[in-house]
Amino acid sequence: MFDLAKRQSNLGTETAFEVLAKAKDLERQGKSIIHLEIGEPDFDTPEHIIDAAKKALDDGFTHYGPSAGQIELRESIAKHQSQRQGYKVNSENIVVTPGAKPIMSFTIMALIEKGVEAIYPNPGFPIYQSMIEYMGGKSVPMKLEENKGYNADIKGLESLITDRTKLLIVNSPNNPCGSIIPESDLEQIASLAVKNDLIVLSDEIYKDMYYGDYDHISISKFPGMRDRTVILDGFSKSYAMTGWRLGYGVFPDFLVDEITRLMTNINSCTNVFSQMAAISALEGSQDSVDAMMKEFTFRRDLVVDGLNSLDGVTCQTPKGAFYAFPNISGTGMTSKEFEHAALYDAGVALLSGTSFGKYGDGYIRVSFANSRENLSEAISRLRKIL
Repeated sequence: MFDLAKRQSNLGTETAFEVLAKAKDLERQGKSIIHLEIGEPDFDTPEHIIDAAKKALDDGFTHYGPSAGQIELRESIAKHQSQRQGYKVNSENIVVTPGAKPIMSFTIMALIEKGVEAIYPNPGFPIYQSMIEYMGGKSVPMKLEENKGYNADIKGLESLITDRTKLLIVNSPNNPCGSIIPESDLEQIASLAVKNDLIVLSDEIYKDMYYGDYDHISISKFPGMRDRTVILDGFSKSYAMTGWRLGYGVFPDFLVDEITRLMTNINSCTNVFSQMAAISALEGSQDSVDAMMKEFTFRRDLVVDGLNSLDGVTCQTPKGAFYAFPNISGTGMTSKEFEHAALYDAGVALLSGTSFGKYGDGYIRVSFANSRENLSEAISRLRKIL
């Protein structure tokens, strides 16, 4: 028997894939399952992006590339980010990675060690906590309050900061809650970061996914923040490119070389022909993004209305992303009990709120990345277990 490194016991997981595996097993047994557990758009990658990938293959983009990413893509990202953020972003500050997870993982690897604390949103994406603890750091949950639209209490956040706090993670629009951080809150969080000399990892992977008249605002826009903010972004959500594994980070100067060195050590480089295709995603037609969000708006309203019609369930209307995060405490079931009953008794795969941290207890996450017909059927099936 071989002993693993002790740090392996600190490594968490992403429960969505565990529920997916259970659901697939039930399907192999002949059972009908409606999938509302996985956080990926159920649309195909736009044709012009696929065509660009084919052309890149024909043009010979099949070899190693720079660890930081193809300069053509980095320049395209810099132009895109400059337009979205409202200030000039330099291509030298961009690092392209295979998916966006390496941006959060590499940032945490470069900053966190034993004795260092990092604050992260809870409920929140589970890999934040997993990687903080894997690197030996102390993970400090920042509770997102339902009565604040699933946002943090700023005074409560301030009370979490100690002289050992180095990193603060924010995510807007938020997974799993579908919430967005108001500009006034972002400004106060930025002031806390400057006052306490914190580095901020701003997870903006859902920046193109707002409903109504909301516009994306990055914490990096506030005074003193550009030199201490890592912006995490990518192509998976906006362009339905989850399987392409393409993400990127906008890094302060002091982190660029360190993150690039981690890329060299771990990945060598990101798939080159996919990078060339990603230029078409940014510079080509954005009609597919608009069409996807129009459809998600219909689905969001259908799901929220349906969930609110269920006994013991209340659901706020998400302002971004493609998740609903209803309160199910009135059903008398725990989050895990609800997840189990939904899957095995109703044939609906969804996630317990505790998959996103301890403050997710009493909630579930429902992805509405499925057809309107299936979403309506899912609500009908859930009604039978309540």
